[in-house]
Amino acid sequence: MNKIAIIGSGPTGIYTFYHLLKNSTPLSVSVFEQADEAGVGMPYNDDDNSRLMLANIASIEIPPIFMTYLDWLKEQSDAHLSRFKVDKARLHDRQFLPRILLGEYFRDSFRSIVKVAKKLGFKVEIHESAKVTDINPSTSGVTISVNDRALPDKFDLAVIATGHVWPEEDEATRSFFPSPWSGLIDASIPPCRVGIMGTSLSGLDAAMAVVMQHGEFRDGKFILDNGSEGLHITLMSRTGILPEADFYCPIPYEPLSVLTEFVVESEIAKGPDGLLDRIFALMVKELQLADPAWCEKMSLHTLNADTIREAWFEDRQRHGPFTWAEENLNEVERNKRERRTVAWRYTVLRLHEVVQEIVPHLDERDDERFSQGLARVFIDNYAAIPPQSIRRLLALREAGIISVAALGDDYTLDVGSDRTVITTKETVYRFDVFIDARGQKPLKTKDLPFPTLRKQLEATGDRIHDIGEDYTLKAPDTVRGRIAFGAIPWLMHDRPFVQGLAECAEIAEAMAKAAEKPASGSRRRLPYIEI
Repeated sequence: MNKIAIIGSGPTGIYTFYHLLKNSTPLSVSVFEQADEAGVGMPYNDDDNSRLMLANIASIEIPPIFMTYLDWLKEQSDAHLSRFKVDKARLHDRQFLPRILLGEYFRDSFRSIVKVAKKLGFKVEIHESAKVTDINPSTSGVTISVNDRALPDKFDLAVIATGHVWPEEDEATRSFFPSPWSGLIDASIPPCRVGIMGTSLSGLDAAMAVVMQHGEFRDGKFILDNGSEGLHITLMSRTGILPEADFYCPIPYEPLSVLTEFVVESEIAKGPDGLLDRIFALMVKELQLADPAWCEKMSLHTLNADTIREAWFEDRQRHGPFTWAEENLNEVERNKRERRTVAWRYTVLRLHEVVQEIVPHLDERDDERFSQGLARVFIDNYAAIPPQSIRRLLALREAGIISVAALGDDYTLDVGSDRTVITTKETVYRFDVFIDARGQKPLKTKDLPFPTLRKQLEATGDRIHDIGEDYTLKAPDTVRGRIAFGAIPWLMHDRPFVQGLAECAEIAEAMAKAAEKPASGSRRRLPYIEI
């Protein structure tokens, strides 16, 4: 039997194991999970999430494991679902539900994978509370150290599926949390001035983790506990812009007409000079074909890859965050009732995946232009959040508990031992508790937590390490074909929109193929660059 190690049992690791079941011969599969429960994943476990935190993906978008998420939900008892305020009779495949509930689906799916694997003749070992502290690949196999002890047996392939990387809980204090997943859920937050850096879903999640300690949502309103009148939360970002509510559109996605994968590959083949501007011109043609009225309103023909961002957010900035959020929520919910697709939104949503393919091929200048311009537009579009999150935000606003601040590009952040101070050109903000909720940042080779593997990659001297179609690292020779690298933070340089469950499943399916035969050609690149 080929011996496979899967490091991490969140969604990427789970989908990898699931796709390994297709292997023509049984495998020996060992799963290593640093948490005390395998098969859930940090974004969905009950240690790091509250019942108010919603997954921003619905069953219709989640790649099924034996059964769809919706079918699994229908098998759960009324009593269990009611704990999450979910009405079984009203379940549907476009519903946004608590993250913890999705974690239970993954846990049950993981257990089913283990059972099926054993029936197929696989040898399966599940190691929980098993933190992989080093990976040492060689031409004869991969040695793994768990909790600082090297295992005696070598593996033929190690799949790195460690998921998101957040600061450790011991980096948090009573007044500062470096992420919403660094001890915030278990912390006691007093009714005080709370600052949250980030206005996306992660920022709203952080707000929910705080307010659940001081009241409850009831009949569309937030009822504050007696004695918690001193609570006030400020959501902050450079622009002070809130995300859109998730919008209705056909799934699976309809094909594009102008900017197809073939066209993108043809443009890439022409070379990096002018690549970004050529792609933007084709984007304009795609949008004009889909929604000429919106293009005229936006004066899209006058915009370029640098000015599109300002035009995209102009309407939101003019109306103010809460006024705009309420109007957007009403529009989105009306469109969902009528099953109406807004053509320009849907077109931009489909464009982000195909345009992402140019990122590894951009020169340094255009890469920066893309990051500051189009990337912000795409992220805002595909990271639309559950309408229920917007309703809760508006309820907190009505209760006088929450506000939004635009910091601008020029501000200072001073995290003190008992207070955080943010100074902008116009004002000074002082917070008793501060939470950094800006989300996952791309990581570099030097950030790898596996010392031996890190040294081997750094020793090549290459700025960028090639990854094959199956995500196996191509260099150095000791690594080639031995390590499948599917850790999301280290893929984000070349694939900035790679964080969803569909992407996890796609990466996992490719990595599972490495267990049977080596890949040909190269697909992704793992940068070793300072940014």
